[in-house]
Amino acid sequence: MKHPVDVHVGKRIRHRRWMVGMTQQQLAERVGIKFQQIQKYETGMNRVSASRLWDIADALDVAVSFFFEGLDGRNAEQTTTGMPDDLLSDKEALELVRSYYAIPENQRRRLFELARVLSDVA
Repeated sequence: MKHPVDVHVGKRIRHRRWMVGMTQQQLAERVGIKFQQIQKYETGMNRVSASRLWDIADALDVAVSFFFEGLDGRNAEQTTTGMPDDLLSDKEALELVRSYYAIPENQRRRLFELARVLSDVA
């Protein structure tokens, strides 16, 4: 049976990997393992050891603590907002975020304000 913390850490690994535009194969090569092991980590099927998590954090250029962010009360908050339970697994949402940050800052701010106005109207 999957432990919820292992599932959460795996989702955070996948989330960060997508955000930086890295494939499972590329991450596996940087860490020195096979991509199938990355798949198992990302689904929570296999628990990530502390040393392996350290290597993954280094390869993805984040602090180890990144993988544990959002564990407290995460599900309760998301169900009241009307968003999917697992926004981090939604490839379209992550692609939108990646595209958003590719926009120059002044234009990004204007786009953010437009989205805010549109969401208030709906």
